[in-house]
Amino acid sequence: MIYLETDRLILRDYAAGDFDDYYRLMTDDRTMYYMNDIKLDSIGSAKEQFAAVLEDSASSERKLYFLHMELKDTHEQVGSIGYTVIDNTPVGKIVHMGYFTYPRFWGNGYTSEALKKVIEFAFTVDNVYRITTGCLSENKGSERVMQKCGMIKEAEHVDYEWHDDRMKTRVEYRLLKTEWKG
Repeated sequence: MIYLETDRLILRDYAAGDFDDYYRLMTDDRTMYYMNDIKLDSIGSAKEQFAAVLEDSASSERKLYFLHMELKDTHEQVGSIGYTVIDNTPVGKIVHMGYFTYPRFWGNGYTSEALKKVIEFAFTVDNVYRITTGCLSENKGSERVMQKCGMIKEAEHVDYEWHDDRMKTRVEYRLLKTEWKG
């Protein structure tokens, strides 16, 4: 079980009792505005996905490292953060990072604080070699989190994704273990 702490946050694996928090987060319209591909639309699909998350976290071949993010002092859920293992190479895992937080927590540095800790865990404990992530270019807050955590802009894909009734540009960032150490 993964349990990480920062100055203000606890980042931990989801537990069976977290379903209501998970469901509320994954169905929140504002939180999931840029994450329509993973936004849940029914309690049935949420229960299936949550069961898969719990099963994967107990597996020796774990692929999903998404953690419940909560305030240390009140244990109020802030969001979710983590990564999916895309490949496991001889030099280490290649992962795709992601995060989503409730709007009331935006602008407080929580996501940057959490992402720095997850990056540290990935590179020092979980044998990750390469982290990738990205967002729509209009999502300046998300892009700023990547920049604050030392990630390097790798690409800008113009008119890449259909979102909110129009084509939008996507930016991609990366961080290699050697770049993080340096």
